[in-house]
Amino acid sequence: MSDLPREPRVEGASPEVEKPAGTARLPGARREGYSKLPTGPVGIEPVVASGPDPDAVGAWEPTVTAPTEQDASRLAPWALLAAIVALVASFFVGWGIPVAIVAVVAAIMALRRPLESRAVAIWALVLGSIATLYSAGWLIWAAMQPGIFG
Repeated sequence: MSDLPREPRVEGASPEVEKPAGTARLPGARREGYSKLPTGPVGIEPVVASGPDPDAVGAWEPTVTAPTEQDASRLAPWALLAAIVALVASFFVGWGIPVAIVAVVAAIMALRRPLESRAVAIWALVLGSIATLYSAGWLIWAAMQPGIFG
């Protein structure tokens, strides 16, 4: 009989332990405590594993997808071309400012694209900004000639 494990024996509380009257008070800021638990009951649902069987050897093979074509259109060279045209135009007239603004916006968009040449986009941004300033200077100078602003 000594080979069998003994079952644990649970004893009741000793007479020194007082039983609380009613239910136990939940902690809280108010004197009377909370009347409900702070969360609702959580349902116990079985866990359903999905995906390949981790114990199977060689059963899973990765899916091979065809490589997607990269976007071959580049924006930075077009921004640089527009900036050069706007800069050349800004040396003579101020009406090249729309082309300069288009060059600056296209250069900023090219800088935000990961596949663009950053050097070309930065050159387009700098030249487009200079063309914008020169064109704006021409327009301000032309507006001051007939006495519109001064």
